[in-house]
Amino acid sequence: MSDLISIEYGGKTLRRDSAYTKGSCTLLLVDMQRIWAEPMMDPTHPMPADSYFMQRVHEVVIPNQVKILNAFRKADENVCHTIIESLTADGRDRSLDHKLSAMHVPKGAPEGAIIAPLTPTENEPVLPKTSSGLFNSTNADYVLRNLNTRFLIIAGIVTDQCVDMAVRDAADRGYLVTVVKDACATYTPERHEAALRAYGGYCWITDTDTVLARLAALGG
Repeated sequence: MSDLISIEYGGKTLRRDSAYTKGSCTLLLVDMQRIWAEPMMDPTHPMPADSYFMQRVHEVVIPNQVKILNAFRKADENVCHTIIESLTADGRDRSLDHKLSAMHVPKGAPEGAIIAPLTPTENEPVLPKTSSGLFNSTNADYVLRNLNTRFLIIAGIVTDQCVDMAVRDAADRGYLVTVVKDACATYTPERHEAALRAYGGYCWITDTDTVLARLAALGG
């Protein structure tokens, strides 16, 4: 699949890198929680502060996400946050895969909170999911359509797991997906690049500066 193909859809000419339109953009920040983004908190992948992953998250990903988040707020476009969090304290509602992976963030647990630099406002929905797939275990599609979302701009962790599933599932549901490559991370640079190559046919892959320029062009 190529992002250079143009089609007529809903009376408009669309391609994967079509210019954003006012009132139809949503930023989706994936799983930017303390448990995954702070050193040695993730029991399944404990990462020290000097690991590649933590350095990328704190030196590249979070600063870029803050820039994008501020730009979305300034442009008065929508922002949604996803988190991994069980609906129960004991996690019995989790997906089988999360149970087999020993992945459990109890409802309301402090380690499950979104990191401080990205704290949601009262008008930014937070969607708790109990599987890797946002669209499988939340009402995300319903929420995004109610927000008039055409362009879904995705950033988060990790590139080749929960971000991957959000990209593919959103594309299947008819959203024009943007992945901000320098606002995502996974455990090695090789995995990051391989993931972008693997799902590049489902989205437009670009960088923070390009997204910021597009948002600035919308005004706000």
